[in-house]
Amino acid sequence: MRVPVVRGQLGVRLATVLPSVGQAAPPLTMSDSAAHPPVPGVSLAAAIQYAGAAPRSSWTREEIAAIYKQPFTELLFQAAAVHRANFDPLEVQKCTLLSIKTGGCSEDCKYCSQSNKYVTDVKATPTMQLDEVLAAARRAKESGSTRFCMGTAWRELGGKKSTFGRILEMVTEVRGMGLEVCCTLGMVTEDQARQLKTAGLSAYNHNLDTSREHYPNVITTRTYDDRLETIRNVRKAGITVCCGGILGIGEGVDDRIGLLHELASMEVHPESVPVNSLVAIDGTPLEGTTPVSIFEIGRTIATARIVMPRSVVRLSAGRLSFTEMDQAVMFMAGANSIFTGDKLLTTPNPEMNEDAALFDKLGLKGRPAFASGRYDSASL
Repeated sequence: MRVPVVRGQLGVRLATVLPSVGQAAPPLTMSDSAAHPPVPGVSLAAAIQYAGAAPRSSWTREEIAAIYKQPFTELLFQAAAVHRANFDPLEVQKCTLLSIKTGGCSEDCKYCSQSNKYVTDVKATPTMQLDEVLAAARRAKESGSTRFCMGTAWRELGGKKSTFGRILEMVTEVRGMGLEVCCTLGMVTEDQARQLKTAGLSAYNHNLDTSREHYPNVITTRTYDDRLETIRNVRKAGITVCCGGILGIGEGVDDRIGLLHELASMEVHPESVPVNSLVAIDGTPLEGTTPVSIFEIGRTIATARIVMPRSVVRLSAGRLSFTEMDQAVMFMAGANSIFTGDKLLTTPNPEMNEDAALFDKLGLKGRPAFASGRYDSASL
């Protein structure tokens, strides 16, 4: 995208605000606005500059903090411009997430109802049978989903050879339905990732959850570097990466900025960035936690859109705590994927008919599987 030449008073002001095309534009902060009286057009030019910038991995934490801490409407406007420069703004992918192995997990993630460290209503169940999973995938496709995700409650795939064989078969069969296939199976080796790729896996989800600094306050049974190693193994196998985090787990603003910096600093940005809002589960250490506000999740989505312009930003857990207008703000900020269905693993989610009605109100349309022209299509 070419940035138009701007002359006169605005042109002089822009020369001090915007670098050359292709570099990141310093955002206009409150302090900047106080030092320099507003000039009509500067906000628009900043949005144009961001929209024309190519993805980069050289973001500093300070740059991301400056973007995140802008006045909310300025941040939203800039993110919307970036979104429109890289995606069809009315196209939102519908995904379905199925827990194929529920409960009994040995990890101590403080937000999770499936940990065996806590007493919750979730009961451990064995891995689902192939026909059950395929039936769920067919229902998801009939309801408009174009990506089908399968999750297991355990720390790592490890030596579960028999179960892994069944999962590989599930991947192949679901892929044969014309659906993109994603798995979240905990830590995997490079060899296991290659087998998943051969079976037809489109994407692998492995969230960082929060910043490196806050992470030990939430999880002690797996390190931050363990998570990054799995992401590297998946990337080496040629599988697209789905990696994001959770808001509302006791983190502060600096932790949200730190998470975004970790993601945006990856050599290749995650093709999908899920943004979850904590669903506080009774019996877990985080029960009773107040849900995050639209402004908190909106800032996170908008900043993610600016610093990772070609990644799909997915509204994940916690949508039930937001109104339809709240969700419209999230779509405006750059979110372009949601999870549909009445449940995400073990937490509630809006019904499919509710999402259909929301799409109709907002004029949104579903995103097809394996759509041509997508930045990640070569790897799906």
